[in-house]
Amino acid sequence: MIQAQDNILHVHSIESFGTHDGPGVRMVVFLQGCKLKCLYCHNPDTIDTHGGKAYSIEELVQMAVKQKPYFGKKGGVTVSGGEPLLQSKALIPFFKRLKEEGIHTNIDTNGRILNHFTEELLDDYTDLVMLDIKHMTEAGYQSITGVKNKETTFNFAKYREASGKSMWLRYVLIPEITHKPELLRAMGEYFKDYKTIEKIEIQPYHKLGIHKWEALGWDYQLKEARENTPEELDGAVQILQQYFKEVKVN
Repeated sequence: MIQAQDNILHVHSIESFGTHDGPGVRMVVFLQGCKLKCLYCHNPDTIDTHGGKAYSIEELVQMAVKQKPYFGKKGGVTVSGGEPLLQSKALIPFFKRLKEEGIHTNIDTNGRILNHFTEELLDDYTDLVMLDIKHMTEAGYQSITGVKNKETTFNFAKYREASGKSMWLRYVLIPEITHKPELLRAMGEYFKDYKTIEKIEIQPYHKLGIHKWEALGWDYQLKEARENTPEELDGAVQILQQYFKEVKVN
């Protein structure tokens, strides 16, 4: 099990010049470890809470500083995973240093962890939260993630909304599973009055991670699922545009 240390983050991988993980050009730090096992996970090798490469906070900060000229006005650092908030204690000094360097901070999370470390991180040092909405029903949530209590994510969203700080939503669109008009409308109705949500990003379903599942010796249960048609994506966008300021297909 990854041990929490104040000045160490356990990293799966680092991407330079990322353009799909928040605004602008970003350095994306994928942390090791997640408590969910989503059926469509395209980075299943990040799930194991053992391992990852240990980086010191300052080492990562200096990497970000070197890339800062490429960030422009909108870019910065995104921490993803895995589930980054499993390491929220160490993320506090990391994000604090990034803010001292004038670098925009973003967390991509499933929203299941809300403790005093997470609250300090969110309230004081996190410019943007990208929150993954897995499903709008409890049965659907359990089927996709393998764990109970979808309300943890919605409680997290309420906390972020109350802070008045920026949030994006993300939603993986799987035909016949998460892509149903009634589910999209339910999500829209739930979040329509939120003031902090700047956009929702639709993540079209793909099978690019299957080989990673096979390499781990795991059974990929969505082999029969198909990818979205352009018409289906357009239809989802039209529904969600009734509720959100901006709808983007990634």
